[in-house]
Amino acid sequence: MLYGACRAAPRPGAGTDTPIPGAQSLIRTSSGRPLQGRFLHITAADFHPDPFYKPYSSTEADAACHRKRGPAGVYGGETSACDSPISLVNETFKWIDENLRDSIDFIIWTGDSARHDNDEKLPRTQTQVVEQNELLVTKFIEVFGTGSKADNGDATGELSIPIVPTFGNNDILPHNIFLAGPNKWTSKYLSIWKNFIPEAQRHQFQQGGWFYVEVIPGKLAVVSINTLYLFDSNSGVDGCANKHEAGYEHMEWLRIQLQGLRDRGLKVILMGHVPPARTDSKASWDETCWQKYVLVQRQFRDILVGSLFGHMNIDHFMIQDFKDLNKDTKKGQMASGASSQDSEMRESMLEDGEITVASAADYLLDLGNAWAKLPSPPKSTFKSKTSSSTTYLDTDEDKSSIWEWALNQIPLFKKNYKGDRKKYLDKIGGKYGERFSIAHVSPSVVPNYFPTLRVFEYDITGLEDTKLFPVRNAPPEEADPPSPQLPGSYFDFFDDEGWIQDVKAMVQMKRKEKEKKVRKNPKKYKFKVPEPPSKSAPPGPAYSPQVFTLKGYVQYFANLTHINNDFVAHPESLDLGDEKSSIFGLDLEDGVVESKKWKEGKHKNHQGKKPKDKPHPKKFKFEVAYNTTHDKVFKMKDLTVRSYVDLARKIGRDKKGEPGKIYQDASDDDMSEDFFFDDDDEEKGKKHGKKHGKKHGKKHGKKHKHDGPWYTFVRRAFVGTMDPHEIEEAFSLHGVKEEIGQEEVMEL
Repeated sequence: MLYGACRAAPRPGAGTDTPIPGAQSLIRTSSGRPLQGRFLHITAADFHPDPFYKPYSSTEADAACHRKRGPAGVYGGETSACDSPISLVNETFKWIDENLRDSIDFIIWTGDSARHDNDEKLPRTQTQVVEQNELLVTKFIEVFGTGSKADNGDATGELSIPIVPTFGNNDILPHNIFLAGPNKWTSKYLSIWKNFIPEAQRHQFQQGGWFYVEVIPGKLAVVSINTLYLFDSNSGVDGCANKHEAGYEHMEWLRIQLQGLRDRGLKVILMGHVPPARTDSKASWDETCWQKYVLVQRQFRDILVGSLFGHMNIDHFMIQDFKDLNKDTKKGQMASGASSQDSEMRESMLEDGEITVASAADYLLDLGNAWAKLPSPPKSTFKSKTSSSTTYLDTDEDKSSIWEWALNQIPLFKKNYKGDRKKYLDKIGGKYGERFSIAHVSPSVVPNYFPTLRVFEYDITGLEDTKLFPVRNAPPEEADPPSPQLPGSYFDFFDDEGWIQDVKAMVQMKRKEKEKKVRKNPKKYKFKVPEPPSKSAPPGPAYSPQVFTLKGYVQYFANLTHINNDFVAHPESLDLGDEKSSIFGLDLEDGVVESKKWKEGKHKNHQGKKPKDKPHPKKFKFEVAYNTTHDKVFKMKDLTVRSYVDLARKIGRDKKGEPGKIYQDASDDDMSEDFFFDDDDEEKGKKHGKKHGKKHGKKHGKKHKHDGPWYTFVRRAFVGTMDPHEIEEAFSLHGVKEEIGQEEVMEL
């Protein structure tokens, strides 16, 4: 049994300051920066800079904001599938420079810094991928470089704070296909990211694109996971079971590094590009990799702070349930994905490595249905004067309910409540919810919806006097060359056709290997199960509030509809004269979003003409979309696992149309502070519903509040670009599964 021990949180600042050979080189001066307790997660993982972007071009699929006339704005074609203009890249870094540079301690940069290969007339090249990534590196150095120079007058590349990058699936060519390392891309990015990768980590990085950085030396590390070896769209590899696969090697490396960091007393943030999304029928990772990753999360939960990802463009979180670990996984044995039983296989939720609006809608609905089945805390059938609904009692140590205090004075109730509370805590893995782990997924900069940034706040109790010093990594030595037995295209970044053909040939070989494994009897491979926390170890920062616990985050967004100033200021403008409903230019019929990879955006009716004679954009700025610390809908006191599990249950129950059972109805003076909420939205939804003769806002006789948890979750997922009518259409009129039993639990 892994749960139930009574443990105290570690003392503030626990860890060691003992340097380790090869750790991040620090230039220590008397002018070190004080620790701020904040860091920036930038999904430049999903920056996708596009040098071919043209303002007032068409957002149609055959134009891709590169040609023809249409609604593409100066700073991007918001809600379309077009990539980011360089103007958006420049303004984003300018805003970071003016507003965040001196108030953050480090940056987590989760990949995809090259444009998509979405224009047949302008196919991507290897040199373009490299140059677009070099552009982003240059921007980071412009803002966070110290400007120091070496004796010979050359710039040293010294940074004021650590920046931790990772590979995105579009940072390579062809996209998605990342072959086992060392390969040409690990060698090239070792040079591109030379200012970011610690000297001691460079050999490991070249092996497979993985490394870690001690962002607060001796105390906090960020581990960069190469998720391209883990996600199911990479046909150049085969999961994490076979010891000859890159995924297996990656998971072994991760286990060894985390054990070493644990031994040294450090806490850890995990980061990557593609998140470990998984429902009962679909997934974004190979199942063998998901199993091993979740096992790592369970075994190292005493040191983990959290995990951060990008890629999916939608703002949300996901819960990993340790009960979904297979018995074989917990024993240290596993069949490869190609030879595993059909019952273990899930369809990919990604189309050519990307998530569409239709698949995102289905995915969020699946999450809502699953979360509604999470265990519920003990309830009281007593009714207060202000509420006729069942009240679920708070199970935290701080008793906030006067009813709970009063009822506990009744012996019979007290006895029953304690028994029910124990059963509930057993179901969630104890008072800290150690049956689960959490993955944060930030929305993107590329304006598939609106551009975003996210700033996390973390606990620095006891570390207030800690100083951060500039980071200078020694120039990399010549990278180890790939094997001379490899094709010549491995060494050439100009022969694109030759390289693509070589990759296709290797993928074909890998496919034949997989087919051969399927025909044979499944073989189980053994691996070493990570050591669990010691019995005396307290819960980690992800579970119990302590130093490095994530306290909250501020989500920023740039309202491009307003900034581009080409159309009406309100982002949710709808053409109410159109008989057919649509979302982002995709048809919406009977609650089902058109399953199309490309979307023209909300301004698709303006194709073929310029919005104005010439652009007159307003001042570019990011503004606060919401702040979890002051959020009156989600009401999260911190970002611990327990807080997220409670929130997930609220969202799921609200989706089922049972708001009274999971949160107190907001009074008139307790409305959401979400910037996305607009008083006009309800009225617009009513008008549109009346036009189509439908009574939106109701489902199974239950009215969904447009400021309730489920609507808020969906609305934030799409960065405020959907109005209540669209949410009702796409998320409430279909996808409702069987009635949920209170104690029933399913996969998340």
